[in-house]
Amino acid sequence: MLYLKIENGIVIDISFDGAGCAISKSSASIMTTMVKGHTIDEARALFEKFHSLILGKLEDTSGLERLTAFSGVNKFPARVKCAILAWHGLISALDSK
Repeated sequence: MLYLKIENGIVIDISFDGAGCAISKSSASIMTTMVKGHTIDEARALFEKFHSLILGKLEDTSGLERLTAFSGVNKFPARVKCAILAWHGLISALDSK
């Protein structure tokens, strides 16, 4: 479960609660810290950049900070889904706003 609080187009609070593998939980945890305090557009841009990273299609990792730890996930297609799961939840929640 993903919880979002958005005011004036800014994610002022975000958290998650759920079970899963280490990759999915760590990705979700890092996502919450990186998205909090940013605009909806910045959150969407971060999703796109992270998605490219885990698919092995990104060369410039600037701005991804701790998310670069997932750069090798593309070698394990089943784990790509784990890493991006919470991020798709974020995008879905943002689309419903």
